[in-house]
Amino acid sequence: MSRNGKKESAELDTSALPSLPKGWCWTTLATISDIEGGITKDQKRRTTPTMREVPYLRVANVQRGFLDLSEVKTILAEEEEIQSLLLQEGDVLFTEGGDRDKLGRGWVWKGEIPDCIHQNHIFRARLCRDVAEPKFVSYHGNHFGQSWFVRTGKQTTNLASINKSVLSRFPVPLAPVQEQCRIVAKIEELFSDLDAGVAALERVRANLKRYRTAVLKAAVEGRLTAEWRAQNPPKETGRQLLARILREHRRKWEEEQLVSFGKAGKMPPAKWKEKYNEPAGPDCTGLPALPEGWCWATVDQLIFYLRNGLSLKPSQTPPGHRILRINAVRPMAVNLQEIRYYDMPDAQVANFFIENGDLLFTRYNGSVDLLGVAGMVNGCSEPTLHPDKLIRVKAVLGHPLPAYLEIAANVGVSRRHMQGRARTTAGQTGISGVDIREMPIPLCSVAEQEQILEEVERRLSILQEADTQIEANFKRSARLRQSILKRAFEGKLVAQDPHDESASTLLAGISTQTKDGRAQLEERRPSRSSRKRSQAGEALSCRKSS
Repeated sequence: MSRNGKKESAELDTSALPSLPKGWCWTTLATISDIEGGITKDQKRRTTPTMREVPYLRVANVQRGFLDLSEVKTILAEEEEIQSLLLQEGDVLFTEGGDRDKLGRGWVWKGEIPDCIHQNHIFRARLCRDVAEPKFVSYHGNHFGQSWFVRTGKQTTNLASINKSVLSRFPVPLAPVQEQCRIVAKIEELFSDLDAGVAALERVRANLKRYRTAVLKAAVEGRLTAEWRAQNPPKETGRQLLARILREHRRKWEEEQLVSFGKAGKMPPAKWKEKYNEPAGPDCTGLPALPEGWCWATVDQLIFYLRNGLSLKPSQTPPGHRILRINAVRPMAVNLQEIRYYDMPDAQVANFFIENGDLLFTRYNGSVDLLGVAGMVNGCSEPTLHPDKLIRVKAVLGHPLPAYLEIAANVGVSRRHMQGRARTTAGQTGISGVDIREMPIPLCSVAEQEQILEEVERRLSILQEADTQIEANFKRSARLRQSILKRAFEGKLVAQDPHDESASTLLAGISTQTKDGRAQLEERRPSRSSRKRSQAGEALSCRKSS
C-alpha cells in the first residue's frame, strides 16, 4: 500500500522464472517488505528553525554488495521527515539507476551511522524478518536483479532507472528462513576465500607495477646495461651522438626553408641560414650524474617537429576521419582503437595524420598521473588524426631514438620535470609544448639505446605474461562469485533440512498480519503533501512569532 492509499502493483508472473527447490516459492519484494524512497536534495527546499542536520546516503555510498561510507554527506530535515526515513538495521538498499552498472545495485544497512537517512535515488526495503533474511534478498538483487532491472526499468540512450513500482514487482525466490541463513553463511564463507585470493592478486599486481617502473628507471640511468657497456665501449658517445643529431636538425631546417622558398617562387635571401635558432640545451644544475659516455640533452634538441592536434569536437560515429581520443595515450602505449570521427575536408586535416614512430604526449588530463605522459605510435595502418589535447612529436633520427625517448619521457628525472610543469587553467590541468621541449633526457649511444630496448622488451614481456595471468585469475574469481550465487539460488549450495518450515507456509502465516499492519501504518503515517503543508505552517508560524 502506498502513501496515497493506492495499492502498489506487485503482480508476479512466474511463467518466465526458473523452477525452485522443494519448500521454496516465488514472491515479490513488495509482498515481503515495506519499500520507501528517500529525501530529495533540492536547492528549493525551505530551511526552517526546526530542522536539524543528519547524515544521508547517496548513490555513491551504495555499491553492489557493499557500502562505501568513506564520504557521507549531511542534509537539513524536519524531525518528522527524519523519523519517517530513518534507516534501520537490516534495511535492504537499492539504487534507482543512472549508469547501467548502478541499476538496482545495493547492500544491507547494518546501522553503521546513527540517525542516517537516504536520498530519493535510493530505495530501502524493510523486510518482514519472519520470512526473509536481508543478505539473502540483497545477494539475489545483485545477482539476478541486475539483468531483470535492465529489462524492466526505464531505458534511455546511456541511462537506465527503476521506480518504486518496478522494484515492488521484483521477483524474490523465498527459501525457508533457516535455509536462507545457512545459504548466506556459506556464501560469505566462500566469498571470504575469494576476497583473500583477490587481495593477494592485487598485491602481486602492485609489485609488478613497481618492478616495471624500476626496470624503466634503471634503463635510463644506465644501470640496466652497465655490464654490457663495460664489455662494449661505444664507438660514438652520447655527446658525439647529440652533435650528430644537431647537425641533422639544422640540415632538416634548411631543407624545409628551401622547400618553402620554392613554393613561394622566391630565391633564398642572403644570410638566410643565419636565422637558424639552435635548440637550447638543458640546465644541468641539480641533474644527477650519468654513466661515462652519456650526456644530458633536451627533447627540443632531439626532435624537429612538435604540434598540437585538431581542436573541433569530433563525433562518436562515422562518417569522417578516424581521430584518437585523449585516453588513447597512456605511458608507453597508444591504443589505436580508442577513436572518434572527424568529418572535415582532407585539405584541412592533411597535416594532422599520425605516423608510426611518432610520439604523442597528453597535453590535458584530469589525472596528473596521466598528464604529459608519452606513447609511441606502432602498427598504424589506417589514416588516423590526433586531437588538440595530444601533442605530436617527431624525433630527428629514426629507430631506436623514438622508442628510447618513449621510455625516458615516462620515468625518472624526465617524468618529474613534466609533473613539475603541470598547471591548472580554467579548471583544466595541462602542460605546453615548451614544457616538452625543455624536458631533460639522458642520452647514450645508439648501440646502447638498442641494447636498452632489447633488455626492456625482454623483461616487460615477462611482466606482461604475469599480468595476463593475473587478469585471467581476476576474471575467474568474478565467474566463481557468479557461480556461487547461481548455485545458492538454485538451492544447490547447502543441504536442505526437511524440518524447516516451507516458505509458502511462512508467507501464508504473515499475509493477513502484514496487510493489517501496513494498513494501520498508513493510517498513522502522514503523506508527503501533508508533511509539506505542516512544514510550511511551521515556517509561517516562526515568521509571525519573530
